Amino acid sequence: MQLLKTIEGLRCSLAQLSKESSDRFPNSPKKSVALVPTMGALHAGHQSLIHRARQENDVVVVSIFVNPLQFGPQEDLAHYPRNLAADQQLCAAAGVDIVFAPTAAALYGDDAQNPESLTQIIPPAPMTTVLCGPFRPGHFQGVATVVTKLLNIVQPDRAYFGRKDAQQLAILQRLVQDLNLPSQIVPCAIAREANGLAYSSRNQYLSATERSQAAVLYRSLQAAAAAFQTGVRDSETLLKTVQAELETVPEIRIEYVELVHPETLVPLKTVETVGLLAIAAYLSQTRLIDNMLLRSRLPIIAIDGPAGAGKSTVARQVAQKLGLLYLDTGAMYRAITWLALQQGIDPQDQVAMAELMPTCQIQLSSLENDTESPNPWPTRVWVNQQEVTQAIRSEVVTKQVSAVAAQPIVRETLLKQQQQYGEKGGIVMEGRDIGTHVFPQAELKVFLTASVHERARRRQLDLKAQNQPPVDLEALERAIYERDRQDSSRQVAPLQKAPDAVEVQTDGLSIAAVIAKIVSLYQARLAG
Repeated sequence: MQLLKTIEGLRCSLAQLSKESSDRFPNSPKKSVALVPTMGALHAGHQSLIHRARQENDVVVVSIFVNPLQFGPQEDLAHYPRNLAADQQLCAAAGVDIVFAPTAAALYGDDAQNPESLTQIIPPAPMTTVLCGPFRPGHFQGVATVVTKLLNIVQPDRAYFGRKDAQQLAILQRLVQDLNLPSQIVPCAIAREANGLAYSSRNQYLSATERSQAAVLYRSLQAAAAAFQTGVRDSETLLKTVQAELETVPEIRIEYVELVHPETLVPLKTVETVGLLAIAAYLSQTRLIDNMLLRSRLPIIAIDGPAGAGKSTVARQVAQKLGLLYLDTGAMYRAITWLALQQGIDPQDQVAMAELMPTCQIQLSSLENDTESPNPWPTRVWVNQQEVTQAIRSEVVTKQVSAVAAQPIVRETLLKQQQQYGEKGGIVMEGRDIGTHVFPQAELKVFLTASVHERARRRQLDLKAQNQPPVDLEALERAIYERDRQDSSRQVAPLQKAPDAVEVQTDGLSIAAVIAKIVSLYQARLAG
């Protein structure tokens, strides 16, 4: 692991890593780079971010910088906990490649002591007039500025942020979108101590007694979540539930309790689909924050797994059995291909396809299947309000769809449309990265798998049923093993098991048994 303190040194190191990889593996994609921005005083919450970044990327950079721009005049900049040696040890143990720990002068130049002379990023005003914004003027401007600098310096494929700082997360997601920055902001679950207290560097300020008292923040959110599960949707009742629980610990001084939309931060009177319930409070001189998402939408089932595990067949039948929408990504790629051909566009022309994508709106709905003669397609498909369910299955579309699906702009656009379906819920989707990337918030994540031998045996039977020439079982096993290796190591949408996914091993199980198991898991989730 390298400790670097200058922008020049960091860029040189990243360039060297890229060159070494290119020299050794000239036909491989470039190394993926992750950034985990921190202010040091690293703890288990930071470890969880680093762990996920390590799983999903080739190179992990952790920045450690106590950013003066995000501290107000009366805040704890001078006393903020700093321990670079301990932070380095944690990073080394977690497999970090580079720790970037610049000084303020190295990051901001000669104007480090005079912030007014620096170019700064100003987030949208409506996103800073709620939650922490009124109590920490200038804070999110400082956050947006330093993160923009770090993204431009490191040029990461992905940057990892915890959901504990939910307002920061929403602002940074908006920043990347509005400024067309190429990095992806990856939200990560809140890590908590045994009593539910969200990990924070400022927890170091708390005594043992105060740590116990601080657990009331999480208990108050849980009380509101319990009320929400009984059908309470109005903001007033939910906020009063939180406040009542907080008041059981007199030492807690509430700064705010608010209910907002998690992406726009617009205050909510009722939760229609999803709401962010957020708290800030003081315990002695320590300021603590916490939050919880409240979702009223129908659940999402995300099914991931290796090739040949039966994901598509299982996902379709699970959706039908539960009355949910099967989100047919294959149909979505076919719809894009059909539209390109209709407009006389070569589907392999990436520039023309990039021009086409913003004009393409795809709608999906479930088909009413007759159990006696089931429809061969699991969903109805519209493109720009024209139904194309059968048209997208033509031979000419089939020949071109692979080239379309390989284009990054197509994948990126369809990902956004798929996630829009996720806002309403009630869907089943399968693939390689559904639970880790497309729907990390899914209520049920299933990793459907089988041994290489079993998948090869199934493939051999499929080929026989299709009257194809016989293929040696060992050759099929080698091909499946290689496919698994490629799927797991690819830079875009790698095959991974989400940490909270339930693994379903299908060796020896019939399709009906697998479906019954997933339905049972779903019903158990609904039951709480």
